[in-house]
Amino acid sequence: MAKIVTFGELMLRLAPNGYYRFFQQDQMQATFGGGEANVAVSLANYGMDACFVSKLPTHAIGQAAVNSLRKYGVDTTKIVRGGDRIGIYFLEKGASQRGSVCIYDRAHSALQQAEPTEFDWDSIFADADWFHFTGITPALGETMVQACLDACQAAKKRGIKISCDLNYRSKLWTRAQARDAMTRLCHYVDVCISNEEDAKDVFGIEAENTDIYSGKLNKEGYQSVAKQLAQQFGFEKVAITLRTSISASDNNWAAMLYDGERFCFSKEYALHITDRVGGGDSFGGGLIYALLSGKDTQDAVEFAVAASALKHSIEGDYNLVTVDEVEKLAAGDASGRVQR
Repeated sequence: MAKIVTFGELMLRLAPNGYYRFFQQDQMQATFGGGEANVAVSLANYGMDACFVSKLPTHAIGQAAVNSLRKYGVDTTKIVRGGDRIGIYFLEKGASQRGSVCIYDRAHSALQQAEPTEFDWDSIFADADWFHFTGITPALGETMVQACLDACQAAKKRGIKISCDLNYRSKLWTRAQARDAMTRLCHYVDVCISNEEDAKDVFGIEAENTDIYSGKLNKEGYQSVAKQLAQQFGFEKVAITLRTSISASDNNWAAMLYDGERFCFSKEYALHITDRVGGGDSFGGGLIYALLSGKDTQDAVEFAVAASALKHSIEGDYNLVTVDEVEKLAAGDASGRVQR
């Protein structure tokens, strides 16, 4: 069984019930989520040995966050315990023409204030086959840039494959800060995951004749984006997710995977969205599983996109689906018929 290590921040998610606006009613749902943690849950549900690394407080909410991962079989033994607070994000889910809203309250969180030396990467990477992180983690501050660099260098020394989802977040850092940090980190990365915005925001690389706000995507333009990314950083593979946003409730969803020779596009799914948060993470988890399982480029991108399509139907950050469910959809059964 392959072992995957992911590194990032696990946050408390507070969201109004259903599609209510903030404080339209006096209740909020409390769950947990975060980019790399979401990937670890996906992989654990696929039967992989998934280990999540972070820092969380020892108090009851910090323990509840740890337990939310243990529930799905994620290895939490490498999580450093300490600090005063867990990061929080408030989510107002959009509907129809009203977009979703995400407000962060994560300053001075346990992970943001952690020191790079608190993470013993030689111990963490024992028997590991893959390491995954996203651009969100180094965006938390220069100490986390250094922690990610330490992790990448330790993984590279061991011959561990490294994947990174660029995941640019403008509320966390500037484009200039992102470009500086991610340029340093991406030279260690084997598999890069991006979308129609991240490559432009972080590295200034964009597809021609594309307007993400009008829903116009030029798929052929992304071949150039993927090739430029691979040439600049030496990536073995570049995955680009392709989202056509019709409204907050309805998107078309597909992806492309470039392996240095072929540009493989997945089939496109028409999504009616229940919860899109974690959609990109579920793609990343699906892609890592598919590549570690020996799937070829076309089958790998089909599996990853199908996994993510299913996530859009599930409340919360975590993608609670099985390999069989993903394989069924990837094979063409998108009927949604009752299973008896």
